[in-house]
Amino acid sequence: MRALVLAAVLAAGCGTAACGTAEPAGAVTGRVTVFAAASLTETFTRLGEDFEAAHPGVEVVFNFGGSSGLARQIGEGAPADVFASAAPADMARVADAGGTADAAAVFARNRLEIAVPAGNPAGVAGLADFADADVKVALCAEQVPCGAAAKRAFEAAGVTPRPDTLEQDVKAVLTKVRLGEVDAALVYRTDVRSAAGEVEGIAFPEADRTVNDYPIAPLAKARNAAGARAFVDHVRSDRGRAVLAEAGFESP
Repeated sequence: MRALVLAAVLAAGCGTAACGTAEPAGAVTGRVTVFAAASLTETFTRLGEDFEAAHPGVEVVFNFGGSSGLARQIGEGAPADVFASAAPADMARVADAGGTADAAAVFARNRLEIAVPAGNPAGVAGLADFADADVKVALCAEQVPCGAAAKRAFEAAGVTPRPDTLEQDVKAVLTKVRLGEVDAALVYRTDVRSAAGEVEGIAFPEADRTVNDYPIAPLAKARNAAGARAFVDHVRSDRGRAVLAEAGFESP
């Protein structure tokens, strides 16, 4: 199974597996191309490996990135079979343009945490520190779901942040923290967990305002329609829910 970043120019019903019963091995063939939010990188990579194991000969190819950029690529005709977004708004853009084959289903939820380098060298304690000019800060750009969620948190806290960098997806923000290039950032708590040992997470009261629903849907122009629906069912199956929960995602 390959996790590929495709070029930009390429760009709730209950299915069988969604009800907890796996579909027969061998029922799906060929390549399944999945466009998924960057925060799903670890979990979807793992689920893709499981899916391939259940369907010998199937190849799952991922394009991970900011949900808004992925939605734009799909709208421009990128060859994708499945879209999994970190926010309903980006899925709605695709659906409203007739881009989904079935109604999108929310399969997980996520919320933000403050991420700091191991040891928290700047002594960051809460959102108020994001307004301190002496604290180097990384945030997601507002047009991507993690940035929109961060905006809600700062508004609830009455804080005007002073970001040193704005990134196009949450993994780019996390990398800034992992490398010690910034003192603090807002990322999903699942990202903090994925970087355990390199990054520490700090919860904050306004996190309840940052909860994002994650919808998934097969796409209308899927080249592998059967594979698309089977992968969606796999994500929503008991196995999918278990992998997501282990990573720190909340159930819808």
